[in-house]
Amino acid sequence: MNDGVVFTTLERVCEDSITALSGPPGRTHDDATMRLLEAMKRIQEHGRALEPVVVGFASVYHHFDFDAETPGNGYRTLVKVVRSCLFHIIQKSRYVANNCRGAFFRVEHNALELEAYCSALCQLRALLYLAKRILNDNESGQLYSSDEGLSQSFAREYSSMHKACFYGRCLGFQFSPTMRPFLQTVVISMVSFGENYKRQQSGIGMAALSLLTSGKYVIDPELRGAEFERITQNLDMDFWKSFWNLTETELLSGLASITSNLVQVNLTLSAPAVTLRMPLASDPRLSVSVSPPVAHWGPGGVNLRLISHVLREGQDSEELLAFARSDGPPLSFPVGFKPQKHPLSPWLIIHFHGGGFVAQTSRSHENYLKSWSRDLNVPILSVDYSLAPEAPFPRALEECFYAYCWALQNSHLLGSTGERVCLAGDSAGGNLCITVTMRAMTNGVRVPDGIMAAYPATLLTTDASPSRLLTLIDPMLPLGVLTKCINAYAENTFNEKVCPNLWPVLYIKFHHIDHILPFSLYFEHTQNEGMDFQQAVVPTGELGTLGSLSRESVLLLSDLTQGMSSWFQSFLDPSSSTQHLSNGDKAECHSKNSDEQLAEYPEGFEPLRSEQLAEIKATHTPVIRNPFVSPLLAPDSMLKGLPPIHIVASALDALLDDSVMFAKKLKGIGQPVTLTVIEDLPHGFLSLLQLSKETQEASDICVNRMREIFQDLVPESMKHRSTVLDNLTRINRPREEVNCVALRVFCQWPSYSPVWLFGRN
Repeated sequence: MNDGVVFTTLERVCEDSITALSGPPGRTHDDATMRLLEAMKRIQEHGRALEPVVVGFASVYHHFDFDAETPGNGYRTLVKVVRSCLFHIIQKSRYVANNCRGAFFRVEHNALELEAYCSALCQLRALLYLAKRILNDNESGQLYSSDEGLSQSFAREYSSMHKACFYGRCLGFQFSPTMRPFLQTVVISMVSFGENYKRQQSGIGMAALSLLTSGKYVIDPELRGAEFERITQNLDMDFWKSFWNLTETELLSGLASITSNLVQVNLTLSAPAVTLRMPLASDPRLSVSVSPPVAHWGPGGVNLRLISHVLREGQDSEELLAFARSDGPPLSFPVGFKPQKHPLSPWLIIHFHGGGFVAQTSRSHENYLKSWSRDLNVPILSVDYSLAPEAPFPRALEECFYAYCWALQNSHLLGSTGERVCLAGDSAGGNLCITVTMRAMTNGVRVPDGIMAAYPATLLTTDASPSRLLTLIDPMLPLGVLTKCINAYAENTFNEKVCPNLWPVLYIKFHHIDHILPFSLYFEHTQNEGMDFQQAVVPTGELGTLGSLSRESVLLLSDLTQGMSSWFQSFLDPSSSTQHLSNGDKAECHSKNSDEQLAEYPEGFEPLRSEQLAEIKATHTPVIRNPFVSPLLAPDSMLKGLPPIHIVASALDALLDDSVMFAKKLKGIGQPVTLTVIEDLPHGFLSLLQLSKETQEASDICVNRMREIFQDLVPESMKHRSTVLDNLTRINRPREEVNCVALRVFCQWPSYSPVWLFGRN
């Protein structure tokens, strides 16, 4: 696209509008006309200032793409959003120039429209200046700022910048036209819900009140924008959980079920809290112990949902129905209808839902899961993991990993042979797909055959990036909401007030270096209150001693332990864990003056400011840089051996740079990965499956990626890459070169004795 032509056109239509509105010399104008003239002049000024900035970004943003065939990164998106805003202004300005002297021309309405877009253009201009600062600060190819001071300054800028214009008349201008009515409905629903929040009403009563108060927000976009800005800036996490969980209510879920695909199996299950014995991936004759989730409140089962388009063997068995939850619908069919029972599928999808780690369950995601089950003819097991802030990290990860192992062990009951297993998830669920697989590798358990992650969150920090600047204008994922989700998931992980019994200490002795790290890892349930350590890896069917292990298995566990040691090193020294955090001297130097520099805009320009500051509480706990929380920060040794990962991202998503940087990181270490960037759709587009043709096509892309996993359609250039488990079993080093590695986990719960993970000896 020729940006010069766009700005030339903008200049011309602004001149035409100003000339048409001004009329003959000496003509007097009413207040609305004067405001319209002033808006056109300010737009003209912004356009002249923006042209060199946009042209500059357009000349370099291709350097930040995943590859030449996959254009997409935060810099591209910011320029795309500015262009979209300019196109709307050009269209409206032409209308003004051609119709302002007509009898039916509404001066007040058009003045409000162009004032709103002028405000939006002003704020986008400020975002481009902030993005320019990030570009100048970062190393080549890096999208996230390595300067903590710069990220903090961005958060302060966000808290004071005016945002209401993006939620009023300009709402959703950057998205596909089919998305705008939906976004308007969401915003109106949210501000109406917020107005009645915390009133003593039932769910139906709250809905009725919200419906009664929504009318004023339909007819007054300025009021809607101001109220949405207030809500997104300062309401607490309980509000967001309550609003997002409206999709879990009987009314809304029932309406969604009417329009969704019919399935013959939709069964809620509960995996019991028992220790599982999983075959070791490198040697199935040996087994590894997988304990039930224990973090924060002790052992507990995991809630699941089984969805299958057709009834398959095992899905109506008494053995599976024994796991059925009493609060869920029973497996039943209409009277006189007996569906044909299909054989076990060779495929299985294990799904982790999104919701910012704080809201929703599989019920909110049934719509596209049913569609996937039909299109792929595969059973799907979706995990209803516990939610933050009541269950912060690592509870969700523990539950999802346990559910993954339980599904592998019981695939025959789920309607699958488990021959090929795919992990799928969106947003927070995409994060869990990656971290569960990392957990499987460190445990020596079979890894899935592939991962399909839609718009995953791979960096749960508030680090600044060009795509995260979009949180200023995104109605689906504002920065205030994003930080609240991160804080809920990570901040209370080791908060003694929240979980006083969770203070385990992990000691790692590796090459005579002791590191102490609080972390909830693996626990064995036992009634013995002493320190009877149990072995994590034992021969199948026999609980023997370390001497019964084969040398290959001992070598395997040692290298897994060495990988974990690298992670702990990076945890204690985050600056060494990833390339984009390694520029320590530069970051330290820049952070001293970044506050002053960031606030300096070109002379004569200042973004619009909000009447009330947003409350942005950045998370400072080191847990957010744990690779099992932020896999983008994982050392290469922890990522080598991951199965093929297919990432499907949205170009207009604030988390776009998470996907781009993670895909580039995997590609850089030779891991099989693909990245697809969808245009014109918001974060969470999978949940909008039946809303438009564009969302259906996006879901189809996800389906095709999973089909590639099931059919083993990995690009030829990737097929020579063996998994880390295969490589580890081929290593044959002299025993005398290796020191003893031992991991011990101590926990204050008296009924849980620590587990030993043995390395080479």
